[in-house]
Amino acid sequence: MINKIDRKKSRATRQKRVRAKVKGTASRPRLCVFRSLNNIYASLIDDESATTIISTSTLSKEVKTKKSNVEAAKEVGTQIAKLAAKKNIDTVVFDRNGYLYHGKIKALAEAAREAGLKF
Repeated sequence: MINKIDRKKSRATRQKRVRAKVKGTASRPRLCVFRSLNNIYASLIDDESATTIISTSTLSKEVKTKKSNVEAAKEVGTQIAKLAAKKNIDTVVFDRNGYLYHGKIKALAEAAREAGLKF
């Protein structure tokens, strides 16, 4: 009998494993990335107070590309870095949220690094 792999369950397991080790603080928040079929989202989260400090996505007005592709991920990465700089945040902890560090996730992370975030 062949068992089918449940991809959502596997991703949830990876999320729990990473979240047990990675914690965001007010001075060094967690950069959490979520990608859906149509959009990509990035947010800075303070886990101590359980609040979202900054969030941006392809749905925001500042981002020109309204699709979920590598170019849009680069724009979201630069946008989150600019917003973080306005709040005097320069170092973050990167949370890839169970996704592979490849494609859109990698593009967002590298664009955020180029725009000034350190992680």
